[in-house]
Amino acid sequence: MTAKIEIIPAGRLRLPRLEDRPLEKRIGLIILATDHTTEVDFQRMVAGDRLGVYVSRIHYANPVTPENLLRMQPSLTEGAALILPEEALDAIVYSCTSASVVIGDRNIEAAIHAAKPGVPVVTPTAAAVTGLKALGARRISVLTPYTIETSRPMADYFSDLGFAIDRFTCLGLTDDREMARIAPDEILAFARQALAPQSDALFISCTAVRAAEVAARIEAAIGKPVVTSNLATAWACLRLCGDDRARPELGQLMTKPYREG
Repeated sequence: MTAKIEIIPAGRLRLPRLEDRPLEKRIGLIILATDHTTEVDFQRMVAGDRLGVYVSRIHYANPVTPENLLRMQPSLTEGAALILPEEALDAIVYSCTSASVVIGDRNIEAAIHAAKPGVPVVTPTAAAVTGLKALGARRISVLTPYTIETSRPMADYFSDLGFAIDRFTCLGLTDDREMARIAPDEILAFARQALAPQSDALFISCTAVRAAEVAARIEAAIGKPVVTSNLATAWACLRLCGDDRARPELGQLMTKPYREG
């Protein structure tokens, strides 16, 4: 026997009250189709009850070379447009360090603003520079998973911005999926070797490398501040969204205020 169900039409009910946003703040992420790490890092370090992280993936084909990195530039506008279309974001990240160097921070900002006008644009390179300055670092060592060919433009990037590079270590990998598979203990081991004694800080490049999760461990081991690509962009996004909490368990950078320029 079928139970009798009372159906109440919408016309007999008031409309539900709608909030301006489901969450107070929202961060957009443009990441590579092959990226294993950025989304996980941002869910761990950034997302919360008041801050949502919304992701768009764009096409990328290995190997990691300057030419292949540059080929992503035309996809940036469409990638940004697909994140909550016609709605404002509080910040948007293009999560590729080596491509940010090759394409250029300003070109990335222009491409994203074509779809999301006025939104603060964060790149790993610009965030790393801001983070290193916040830590008072002028002499740095750099660890990358890339080949020398891909790393050389990054060395020029930091040098051109006034940093003295004491040591630049390249692991010689060409596939970002392999970069994501470097074990955390291996990252720590290579970080120990990568730091020159006279450097003020160590920068570990690549959003694929799982360095952010061991940044505090590396700092304890080497006695110097550590900035990683995903740690820097997460820090910048949190600060841009008004989250000024000190979280030393994530690394010294997460205790510092954010000042652009």
